[in-house]
Amino acid sequence: MSGTTTAAAALRRRAAGAGANRWVVLVVLCVSLLLVAVDATVLHVAVPAVTEDLRPGAIELLWIVDIYPLVCASLLILFGTLGDRVGRRRVLLLGYGLFGLASGLAALAHDPQVLILARALLGVGGAMIMPATLSILRQVFPDRRERALAIGIWSAVAAVGAAVGPLLGGFLLEHFWWGSVFLVNIPLMLVSLPVGRLLLPESKGDGKGPWDVVGALMAAAGLFGVVLGVKRLGGGEQVASLLTLVPLVVGAALLILFVRRQRRRAYPLVDLKMFARPAFSTSVGCIVLAMLALVGLELIAAQYLQLVLGLSPLETGLRLLPLTFAAMAAGLAGARLLRRFGPRRMVCAGFVLTALAVLLLTAMGGEDNTGLLLAGFLLLGFGLETTLFGAYESMLSEAPPEQAGGAAAIGETSYQLGAGIGIALLGSVMNAAYAPGLSDVSGVPASASTAAAHSLGEAYEVAGQLGGPAGVALRHAARHSFVHGLHVTLLVSAVLLLLGAVMALRLPRAMQCEAPPVEADIPGPREVVESRVSA
Repeated sequence: MSGTTTAAAALRRRAAGAGANRWVVLVVLCVSLLLVAVDATVLHVAVPAVTEDLRPGAIELLWIVDIYPLVCASLLILFGTLGDRVGRRRVLLLGYGLFGLASGLAALAHDPQVLILARALLGVGGAMIMPATLSILRQVFPDRRERALAIGIWSAVAAVGAAVGPLLGGFLLEHFWWGSVFLVNIPLMLVSLPVGRLLLPESKGDGKGPWDVVGALMAAAGLFGVVLGVKRLGGGEQVASLLTLVPLVVGAALLILFVRRQRRRAYPLVDLKMFARPAFSTSVGCIVLAMLALVGLELIAAQYLQLVLGLSPLETGLRLLPLTFAAMAAGLAGARLLRRFGPRRMVCAGFVLTALAVLLLTAMGGEDNTGLLLAGFLLLGFGLETTLFGAYESMLSEAPPEQAGGAAAIGETSYQLGAGIGIALLGSVMNAAYAPGLSDVSGVPASASTAAAHSLGEAYEVAGQLGGPAGVALRHAARHSFVHGLHVTLLVSAVLLLLGAVMALRLPRAMQCEAPPVEADIPGPREVVESRVSA
């Protein structure tokens, strides 16, 4: 009897990720995520140096910056579901290799075209890594309470990566050339590949039916078109522009055809029945709304700090650090909060807290108020990370283990789409509130007012060219209009966040922690050997 009990206990430990080794697995996954998160933002501070060295045109420079998130977002579903089919660890390790090679190519790029290609390959590698980290995490932490803690650490690392990127890029640029921001990835990948191969467990879905290659390509092309169109809208392009309208229409049509195809197939690429579960669909919607508010507000806040308050890029980054620290704290405390309050109250409270932070920031004016900004950014970071943590955890826990890759890909795609829509929507609100204030400035010609209405940066340039009292008047009017537009944008964001709080009422009241089925996760001979080696 005792022998049977001992064997069953050992089997449970192996099924849950080889006992204590699952925390080592979490460290490896967090390092993977940190690399991808840093690479998404590290190039921003290097753009002037790249422009000076490679002399890209305006369109080429746009593609250098945007191609990475564009490719990454469009391929998440493809590689997430491929990992369910051929093995999540295998896809992750291939992503490591591609990420390292692409980093070397980007660092040594001698013209804009090569750098664009390298950034696109980095996006492919990122799309292989991102969903794999979450789906492996879902596999090695079958106990929901432990998984909640793991997701909290995972999300805290993501917040660190987004903040470290610009700071790391600035440090490297002060001591080396711009290619160093890519070259730093290579030694980390050289370590991650053998360590990942040794320590990470392999896992797959149920393997029933063929992998839907056509569906995967339709999803990739559809997401590419939609994300490209949304990004162009966020950049100020008109909806009627062919280069904006065609990608949006074609991308939306392909995604509609993809959904219809998945409903008809006996073995779909993505099981759309997951969306019939209120917790899953609500979590996805909450991720979109939270990211919509976060990215749009961060973009406008950075412009406010630099153009209105006159802070340097480094000072701006330091002012935004409290937001990151608060997000880290929320991620680390998330598991305890989730157990105590449950998904519904936690996500609702996160949205409401974020809305209060946004309303507090409406007190920002033309003068620096350090205490106000500190309080607002702390509340904003803690509230948003609380929302994202609760939504991600509920979404991943609601998905069947065999669909972990697809569910993770849907979550990451929602994250990227929310970010893109946030820039487009809040940017449009900002422009609509900002431009009218420059239509009738005393002494300023109509052509100069029209140019200044594009952005605050352009208004400063036009004011400098005009000089004299007209230039001073235009500069003052532009700053005043920008602050007014910021207040309007913050109010719109608060309304969206309160809508998110209402949406979160569909989430479960309590955190359901059920014991995972042991027999479904019995490791094969290779996994047993790997478990012994890693032990």
